[in-house]
Amino acid sequence: MDEPKRKGDWIQTYKGKKFWPLDPRPEEVNIEDIAHALSLICRFNGHCNEFYSVAQHSVLVSDIVRPPEAFVALLHDGAEAYLGDVTSPVKRHLPNVKEIEKRLEKIIFQHFKIENYDKEEISRADKIALYTEMRDLMSEPPEMWEEFNIYQSLLLEKRIITLDPGESERLFLEKYEALNCSGLI
Repeated sequence: MDEPKRKGDWIQTYKGKKFWPLDPRPEEVNIEDIAHALSLICRFNGHCNEFYSVAQHSVLVSDIVRPPEAFVALLHDGAEAYLGDVTSPVKRHLPNVKEIEKRLEKIIFQHFKIENYDKEEISRADKIALYTEMRDLMSEPPEMWEEFNIYQSLLLEKRIITLDPGESERLFLEKYEALNCSGLI
């Protein structure tokens, strides 16, 4: 029996599988594919002072939230493993991209059986990470970023030390395993 036609085209993942970003299925999601791809995607579209991966960012966000939210925080940018990272200023004007990303996030969360989580806490931690990254990894801004004043007092004390892609992939998978072993997955 032939497989039903899928929407869009497929990409080949790191593990050598087909993945349809426009027609994803939970059983096709793979944590190793996510960790590897995110470790090779640079935050800020590469406009930081040195390479800083989305995988390392995801671990940072996971470390900021309360333990019950750590797993979903680790995967909060998981869709970027299959779509790439479109910067927020551009994404705001591309509703279709946001829709595709939300659909893919839903499929990833289904795969990992994530149902309920505190979206506000994830968003808050993501912003704390963002503005800490701005402080530690970016050139002096031509003007202060929107909402910086709201989060300025919440920036992390410890400065971010960037990791190379292999190290950030390892860190991401170690965090995944630690959460799995602690029963938080």
